[in-house]
Amino acid sequence: MSVLGSLLKQVVCGLEEIPGNIVQAFRGQKNVIGGRRLGLGEIVEMLQDISSSRPTFICIDAMDECMSEYRLELLDSLEQILRKSSSIRLFLAGRLQIRGEVEKRLVGRVVGVSVIPAKDDIIRFLRAKLKKDPTPEAMDQSLEADIIKNIPETVSAM
Repeated sequence: MSVLGSLLKQVVCGLEEIPGNIVQAFRGQKNVIGGRRLGLGEIVEMLQDISSSRPTFICIDAMDECMSEYRLELLDSLEQILRKSSSIRLFLAGRLQIRGEVEKRLVGRVVGVSVIPAKDDIIRFLRAKLKKDPTPEAMDQSLEADIIKNIPETVSAM
């Protein structure tokens, strides 16, 4: 799983010294003909080991953009890591529709916080983006007014 592999890489890069078992695992993979990536179980185990010995913060954004089958596998892997480490903290961000999935997979380990953008902030963002439009001649005042009116209403209804 590339998300957890990237996460492992980031965590290892933040260490003063790379644990011997991680060095050995990577050297062992290099010696396999053609090399091979670490398996998901190996990555989870390494993250468990690292996070059990020091405070670790994991932040994953856009969980809702991950395909559901991979998201479930990721959540299950995160649950395994959490089970072994009491010093790990997770921050997961995504749209509201995945909240139930996250709460089900990480039972008792989740505090949900809903963040709803203010309509004025959305309008300010849209106006800034429209000012940077590389083809301003493609939009008339009517279309711009529709965008400024409809998008904030759609976003707040989500």
